[in-house]
Amino acid sequence: MDLSIKYLGLNLKSPIVVGSSGLSNSIENLKKIEKSGAGAVVLKSIFEEEIQHEYKHVLRTKDEELEGRALGFLDYYDYKIKEDNIKKYIQLIEAAKREINIPVIASVNCKSSFEWTFFAKKLQEAGADAIEVNLFILPSDFSMQCEKVQQTYMEVIKKVKEQVSIPVSVKLSYYFADLAGFVKRVSESGVDGVVLFNRFFHPDFDIDNFKIVPSNVLSQSSDLAISLRWMSILSGRVSCDLIASTGVHDGASVVKEILAGADAVQTVSTLFKNGIGHVSKMIADLEAWMKKHNFEKIDDFKGKMSQVNSPNPAEYERVQFMKYFEDKKYDLD
Repeated sequence: MDLSIKYLGLNLKSPIVVGSSGLSNSIENLKKIEKSGAGAVVLKSIFEEEIQHEYKHVLRTKDEELEGRALGFLDYYDYKIKEDNIKKYIQLIEAAKREINIPVIASVNCKSSFEWTFFAKKLQEAGADAIEVNLFILPSDFSMQCEKVQQTYMEVIKKVKEQVSIPVSVKLSYYFADLAGFVKRVSESGVDGVVLFNRFFHPDFDIDNFKIVPSNVLSQSSDLAISLRWMSILSGRVSCDLIASTGVHDGASVVKEILAGADAVQTVSTLFKNGIGHVSKMIADLEAWMKKHNFEKIDDFKGKMSQVNSPNPAEYERVQFMKYFEDKKYDLD
């Protein structure tokens, strides 16, 4: 089977992209990811806070002449990066480009439109094939209108695009009242792809020690339903590539997302559970399914079950369980 695809304008040998995580933070693992058959890899994210911290560090350590004038972020280009996290991230990109042949996508995890965006140019200069901006603002500020939140997203996209010429994708959450309309707006901003959806910290309570602890750190296969619905609805209606993320645990989930219209899929949690080599199993299952249904290449079935191609589009927007529970009988004794 021909599994090759184009994503963000990049040539991928398969539609499976290993997403940003601790698994993509070393050359040893990146080699395993390539060997497993992944089409591309997203490096572990560097966080906005880390970039801002380094900038403040630079300001504290410069001489009085520099400290005495208004120092903008563009002046940062003149200084050698010294903070370990930043330096190591640049080195990881450079080493990855030397050691593996699949596309290397850098990732920045951010929540504001502050001037950290200058750093995108450093990622391009290090050799990154693309940049994934993992952008999430929890809509918990009671005083902030949704328009203001969306404006922040658009400002980040604009500033990053101004800094680089390589492809840029944006990883979004589903916390939008007008999700379909906003994704369409983002797709028309000049970005090359939208990733649906990012995964974030879920709090739980330790009721004996009265502490907040992480919950559901790894995704479950059942989480696929969220991105599958929205991939189906958005496919064929936006102006950039779409990549599915969260709940992609096996070959069947890869097939489903591509049927919904995904250009590619990202996977992480299942690799923590089953090892990086599990990508090979996912690819083998994808190939077996394609052979069973006489599909020779990905485009033969991509979007076949999207909403725009469905004889009953309303099925994708039903939110009640009416039909399901109508057919069920329960013993209530």
